[in-house]
Amino acid sequence: MTDLTHFDEAGRARMVDVSGKDVTTRIAIASGEIHMQPETLAHIQQGKLKKGDVLAVADVAAVMGAKKTPDLIPMCHPLMLSGIDVSFAELTETCGLKIEVSVKCNGKTGVEMEALTAVSTALLTIYDMCKAVDKGMTITHICLDEKKGGKSGEYYRADAKGTEIR
Repeated sequence: MTDLTHFDEAGRARMVDVSGKDVTTRIAIASGEIHMQPETLAHIQQGKLKKGDVLAVADVAAVMGAKKTPDLIPMCHPLMLSGIDVSFAELTETCGLKIEVSVKCNGKTGVEMEALTAVSTALLTIYDMCKAVDKGMTITHICLDEKKGGKSGEYYRADAKGTEIR
């Protein structure tokens, strides 16, 4: 258990003490996808859903998700986030949307969980707003794509062949 930082020597969960770490700029980029029926995507694009502008609400949900991460993930430190950028892209081949969220802070611990929570919250919001017309939507590929800052340095997700994805 000593390799796992969120457990003490007795195997009990704990919040890691980051007081001795240096403050550095931390950036994490995460992404995820939601797949749906073509009609559902058309409704989103044309603003025809009764609940309103799906992507505008999902954008706000991503920001809220990042900010509320320590309230949801027990061992996450509360962080003073300095920036959250959200973008959406249409997935034409698989009929869906891809969301990418970049989270930034100057702090003693990383923002990977905030980026992942932001993506998850946005995707769940899209599902919630569209479920009346498409309960079969599928949320997939939620992952950390990139991380910068801190002692461990940079990370870039690799594909199955080991090629970095940027």
